[in-house]
Amino acid sequence: MKQSMTPIQRETFDAAALLGQHPPVWNHPTKLAVFDLVVSAHGGFAGTIDYARWDQEAPPPTLTQRSSCSIQKGIYEYAASDDEEAVHWHVNFADPHLFVAYGSALMAQDEIQAAEHPALGSLLEALVAAGLPTLTATREGRATPVTVAGVERHCSIDTLPRPERGRPRGLYGNLFASATAQQLKDAVAVLTPPTISNIVAMAAPYPSSGRYTAAQIASVVNTAYTAFAAAKQETSRLHGDSASTTVHSGHWGCGAFGGNRKLMTILQLLSADLANVDLCFWAFDEAGSRIASEALLHYQQLIAKSASVAVLLQELESEGYKWGRSDGN
Repeated sequence: MKQSMTPIQRETFDAAALLGQHPPVWNHPTKLAVFDLVVSAHGGFAGTIDYARWDQEAPPPTLTQRSSCSIQKGIYEYAASDDEEAVHWHVNFADPHLFVAYGSALMAQDEIQAAEHPALGSLLEALVAAGLPTLTATREGRATPVTVAGVERHCSIDTLPRPERGRPRGLYGNLFASATAQQLKDAVAVLTPPTISNIVAMAAPYPSSGRYTAAQIASVVNTAYTAFAAAKQETSRLHGDSASTTVHSGHWGCGAFGGNRKLMTILQLLSADLANVDLCFWAFDEAGSRIASEALLHYQQLIAKSASVAVLLQELESEGYKWGRSDGN
């Protein structure tokens, strides 16, 4: 990985001042209800938040190291953050406009993360108020991922189906907007004290159809590599060069955008190796775990034949991966 990456934008915020001066704007009562549960429990916010926005970097032409990858069946879990030598980052499955729907009725991965970390909404409001760019990808499709280090996670929101608890279909996606007060109270676990998270926001390519093109495949690698490399560089800056970096991701770009789960997993595996970060892949369910395991095996077979990134990407294009359909959330 290049060691000379310089963010195109960097800001540091005191969390209490940030929330006080730029409170999150909740445009739907269910989101406000979650925030009220947090505020009633904690009352305040603390810590320092390091924000940076990064320009797209070209990945190295060859693989020079292998990182580790673990596949977890389930949804995101947030690792303990008190180990200075093992720093964890969690991918935000971002829109090109940072946290764009955080206050809306929507409740997919991006919005769940913002609801659990209320300062992310305040961060966006502060950037907008200052007239600063809030893009994780330019209109021309150039990746500009964002890192947010040191943000408090104030609650955990269970969106899974829980028939025995009066939530037979769960609260994920569009279902969240119709949640009752009792369902919200039951689904939201306030964390006392709050934990600390590091977030890396990266935008997947917009939905398409048919076979993936070489340009689309390259764009995914450029985006994920830049985001993962930025996370690693921030780990070194904040915790020292000896600290390791683990990125937590999953089927990024494969929900509302209808991305191919096997291909998107392979490309994240490659990007993690190129950036020299470990990858913890949250595969959600049995089907997702099977696809992720197949992707890992195929990736290992590909790199055994060639360490050239260009050759590997050409091989993936020739395999004819096709776009899927949006899940509607």
